[in-house]
Amino acid sequence: MKLSELASVIRSKNAGPFELTFDVLFSDLETYHRVVNSDCLSAQRFAYLYKISVTDVLSVVHFLPALAIKITIRRSRGSGDLGETDVYGAQQHGPLLDVDIPE
Repeated sequence: MKLSELASVIRSKNAGPFELTFDVLFSDLETYHRVVNSDCLSAQRFAYLYKISVTDVLSVVHFLPALAIKITIRRSRGSGDLGETDVYGAQQHGPLLDVDIPE
């Protein structure tokens, strides 16, 4: 199944002017564990999806109390810099929608 079929929320936003954060939230414990255990949202996978160095993936946090995974990456350009196309970072979650999650 696609991550977009399993998650109740997939979003991106600024985490300051030089970082983006991605939130993936689930509505039940079983689905949360399925995605966490699949390792499909690892730092390496994020680097591949976003065509960045793995060192630019600053954190991948599995937060059980909220059934959430939070990933923070370094922005390629600061928010509002010349040539930057998404000041709020709200349109960067697209590549996550089609991530395949195994059974």
